[in-house]
Amino acid sequence: MDLFNPDINKNRNLLHYDGVVNYHGHILSKSDADRFYETLLKTIDWRNDEAVMFGKRITTKRKVAWYGDKPFEYTYSNATKVALPWTVELLELKDIVENESNETFNSCLLNLYHDGSEGMTWHSDGETDLKKNGAIASLSLGAERKFAFKHKASKLKVDCFLEHGSLLIMKANTQDHWLHRLPPTTKVKTHRINLTFRTIVG
Repeated sequence: MDLFNPDINKNRNLLHYDGVVNYHGHILSKSDADRFYETLLKTIDWRNDEAVMFGKRITTKRKVAWYGDKPFEYTYSNATKVALPWTVELLELKDIVENESNETFNSCLLNLYHDGSEGMTWHSDGETDLKKNGAIASLSLGAERKFAFKHKASKLKVDCFLEHGSLLIMKANTQDHWLHRLPPTTKVKTHRINLTFRTIVG
């Protein structure tokens, strides 16, 4: 019996077709989620994210960090990052996520959203650095935020809410057919940390 999520079916596919997304609900107790949240805020090498759009380099309010087994290079939005060595806490969370998801990961992209005004526009994680159709595990800490999916062809939308200490898994051909985003909101005034565990190839 799942003491954290008695009413959540983690095997239910949130998408109707052309992909697989499973929401596992809380995989951390509140005390553990609080502890990791406070520690990551203080110890992660947070940097403002950068993107190149229309030939101009844009710096975001949102902060990011990139960690991995090796100094993997990861390029998105025409900007390249080099992975830092894992911290003790990140390895602990990686182990928890791998045990829960029955997947393995070699890297993690972290996002720090200071409040609801910061989000992510529609996109898919289809970069060539990533394992094709590999699972991406999204662990949320801090403020609860709405997360949305949109089918690239039919424009069908699916929404869910990501809670403090919860896990969402995107896998199979989801990135080929669906976009996702974190919409901004005026209701959220506190920080959210999102850890997306991934597999880099090459």
